[in-house]
Amino acid sequence: MTRTYFLMAFIIAAIVAGCGPEQDTFLTNKVIAHRGAWKANDLPQNSIASLDRAIALGCMGSEFDVWMTADGVLILNHDAEYDSLEIEHSTYEQLLAVRLPNGERLPTVEEILRKGMSQNKTKLIMEIKPSSVSTERGQELAAKAVELVHQMGAQKWVDYITFDKHIGSKIIELDPEANVAYLMGDKTPQELKVEGYFGFDYNIRVLRENPNWIKEAHDLGLTVNSWTVNKEEDMEWLLENNVEFITTDEPELLLELIKN
Repeated sequence: MTRTYFLMAFIIAAIVAGCGPEQDTFLTNKVIAHRGAWKANDLPQNSIASLDRAIALGCMGSEFDVWMTADGVLILNHDAEYDSLEIEHSTYEQLLAVRLPNGERLPTVEEILRKGMSQNKTKLIMEIKPSSVSTERGQELAAKAVELVHQMGAQKWVDYITFDKHIGSKIIELDPEANVAYLMGDKTPQELKVEGYFGFDYNIRVLRENPNWIKEAHDLGLTVNSWTVNKEEDMEWLLENNVEFITTDEPELLLELIKN
């Protein structure tokens, strides 16, 4: 992939985006549904149904996890395997044979992007999972994800998150305008700023131990997210500290707290 390719993709995406819904009406209520809004209605995580529910609730964002099959197809699942099939060592055709509990197959990234782009309220938070095969394969996954987002004109809908610093660097290299947040919790706000990140998305425990990082991030113009925040007291603490996003399995609870 070259910078020339991505410049052309930007131009094509702008044309495509002009044919879709208006893109300046995304919600700003801080609520990111973790793997979609699945828990309250017992929906499969990382499914079209859980994304639909997050949109219906009015969540600011819906997070999902991305792997690459052995034959290069990007699909959604949290774990490295599903129904005893290791995703990175299975073909897409093999994975088509399995079903989520509601009858859905494992969605492709293309399918989740298409669904997300049919509306303009809820952003899509794409977590690119570290490869268990090699660092290089993780970077290949990152490049394919960015390429697909550009091909579909989905840049305005998609933010990226990752635990893998090599994946994060690859996304930033390929698309310096992308919003990329780091998940691991081992980098200071200053380090992230230097490396070109949009912000961090750290476990609530990390922020409880380093509350000064919230202000430091804001002073540097970085955003703050925290995962996976399911306790009301943690939600309230983060809201008091004016973080931009909160990732939760309990979006209904968080929306109610913000409303009140």
